[in-house]
Amino acid sequence: MREIKIEKVVLSIGGTGENLEKGVKLLSLITGRKPSKRRSHKRIPAFGVRPKLEVGAMVTLRENFEELIRRMLATKDNTLKKSQIRENSFSFGVKEYIEIPGVEYQRDIGIMGFDVSVAFQRAGRRIKLKKIKEGKVPKRNDVTREEIIKFMEDKFKTSFV
Repeated sequence: MREIKIEKVVLSIGGTGENLEKGVKLLSLITGRKPSKRRSHKRIPAFGVRPKLEVGAMVTLRENFEELIRRMLATKDNTLKKSQIRENSFSFGVKEYIEIPGVEYQRDIGIMGFDVSVAFQRAGRRIKLKKIKEGKVPKRNDVTREEIIKFMEDKFKTSFV
């Protein structure tokens, strides 16, 4: 019951208009799946954002993601900062997609980066998240930063600075 598992990997990218379309192409190129576009809810005049404007795209992978994580960590030389880890997850950014092994430059996309988030869980997490008959789960069921560091060092040979 104390075993740690990777729940999901989320790749996300932000942008509007033409940049968003390029980002959608990039995410589908990397994952082979169709990204979902995200819309804004608020008006932010300083950024030119209005309600229901598409401002980002994301792909969630819940299975067959270990090879993808290895490729994404290779862009960071299998080194992450401890500040990038929080309870139950860690995140990092890929500055240029051409750093990913096996991905070549695409002229129609150009140079873009994106964010990668990896979420962890233990058995029993669903009890806290379900809508009907939601249960209480103790704090000890969360995955701590130290446990994530040990898991990543053992499984993916990642070092933390």
